[in-house]
Amino acid sequence: MKCWLFGIVIESLLVAGITTEGERQDHLEVITKYGRLRGKLAGVEGIDKPVKSFLGVPFAKPPTGSLRFSSPQPAEPWSYVRDSTSQPPMCLQDLGWQDALRTFMNPLVSNLTVAEDCLYLNIFTPDTEAKLPVMVWLPGGGLVIGGASLYDGSALSAYGNVVVVVVQYRLGILGFLSTGSQEAPGNWGLLDQVAALQWVQENIEAFGGDPSCVTIFGESAGGFSVGAQILSPLSKGLFHRAISESGSVQFPGIFIQHPEILAQKVASAAGCETTSPAMLLCLRNKTEGELKSLFSRLPPELNFIPAVVDGEFILKAPEELLASKELHAVPYLIGVNNNEYGWLLYGSPLVKNSSDIIDGMDRERIAAVMQPLASIWNYPPEIMQMILDKYLEATEDPIELRSRFQKMMEDAIFVVPSLQTARYHRDSAAPVYFYEFQHRPTAFRDTKPDFVKADHGDELSFVLGGPFLSRTSVTFSEATEEEKQLSRTIMKYWSNFARNGNPNGEGLVEWPQYGLHEEYLELNLEQRKSEKLRNSYVDFWLKTLPEKMKTIIEEEKTHPEL
Repeated sequence: MKCWLFGIVIESLLVAGITTEGERQDHLEVITKYGRLRGKLAGVEGIDKPVKSFLGVPFAKPPTGSLRFSSPQPAEPWSYVRDSTSQPPMCLQDLGWQDALRTFMNPLVSNLTVAEDCLYLNIFTPDTEAKLPVMVWLPGGGLVIGGASLYDGSALSAYGNVVVVVVQYRLGILGFLSTGSQEAPGNWGLLDQVAALQWVQENIEAFGGDPSCVTIFGESAGGFSVGAQILSPLSKGLFHRAISESGSVQFPGIFIQHPEILAQKVASAAGCETTSPAMLLCLRNKTEGELKSLFSRLPPELNFIPAVVDGEFILKAPEELLASKELHAVPYLIGVNNNEYGWLLYGSPLVKNSSDIIDGMDRERIAAVMQPLASIWNYPPEIMQMILDKYLEATEDPIELRSRFQKMMEDAIFVVPSLQTARYHRDSAAPVYFYEFQHRPTAFRDTKPDFVKADHGDELSFVLGGPFLSRTSVTFSEATEEEKQLSRTIMKYWSNFARNGNPNGEGLVEWPQYGLHEEYLELNLEQRKSEKLRNSYVDFWLKTLPEKMKTIIEEEKTHPEL
């Protein structure tokens, strides 16, 4: 039941743009602290001047051998002109999701490769001689799948006049395995992100970027990563604004209290001893091929490895840090889609063992789905029943039950955590801007049921300018003129925010700051201001349930025999 965490960012799959000839070759070379790079040109529809792209730029040493389950180390310099015109391999992962993705969307995916040597950046810039805002994309994928080659930053770079950097970080076991001790504290993938941000500070000027104007942004697990970096002392001063799309550092189940138990199960599945340091030695000695085989046969609960409070990257539980205002109070743009649990995370072929929900759901099936979540949310049966009563009420209609179930799940996983995070940031005096994305892409008319609205990941192609790229996934193969305008509008909001810490600008509907009235912007073909998103349900999760939990705990103390 951790499938919701997978935030399958592939929904907006954007493959690299065509190469354009005509600029002098020396204009495609840059000199970094580590050596020379040769890039290529990428064309973007509607923009006369091509974008310069530099692909597969190393920001750390390969995390192999003794560096497996270790903090990233600075990249080695090189003395030659390094070719940066082809995509790097994605970090080691099970590529089984590709088949389901093709069935679901028939995307233009080809030549995806994986390797443990994967700590690379892709960089897109309209002008290497300028000093432009920098937007660093942290990909999503449940901390388990994904990579830089899935995202083309050319359109956002061209339309927003910004430098876009796409980061790869270690995933799954290699990115997050922790023994709960100093032998292997974990959070390797998050530390990779810090290393990438440090590299940006040292080198981005060579690409026309301003190191004093860096925005980190990401979706789903990438949105979580953004929130985690906001709380980490290690990333202080490395970025200056932040954007979380459909992801929050308060994702349920994203942090684990006893990681050593999970590590022991992984070791056992790999045929290793379950006590360290023998366990780590054995896992470090596994070949890349053996790890690939392990990933393909692991059950979902062992493939997903949560983050940990390690005392280095993150010092205390996220809610404690947020409540005590121990965070980087940078301008923060955060939001959700209006049907996060519509199809991708539950009904689609991407989710194993998910029965057809087109004809609706009954109470028994909903209860079966909810039962495993009780342990993740740490709720007793009385609380779980309160949640069901609040959302399902008295209806028995299967279609209505399905709709209410979806709202319950997206509130619990996405909407309420994101709004709570926004409140904490607002109360720390950081400027906050909240949105709800509401448009269902027309490209999904044949691949998603009619009841699905703006599903998880649907905003991605608008943010990254999918309609204007020469080769995109089926997601935007038939973008309408209205959708193209929506993409231009969103790219303008996002790049304005990266430039000024405020998304507003000429020709845009005013986006109000998230304040005590909890104003936000509805992002649709036409934008509209609103306030207090799902207010009664937010109060239920943040006031009613905690009060009931407090009562239950007090009763248990008073009457332990019960």
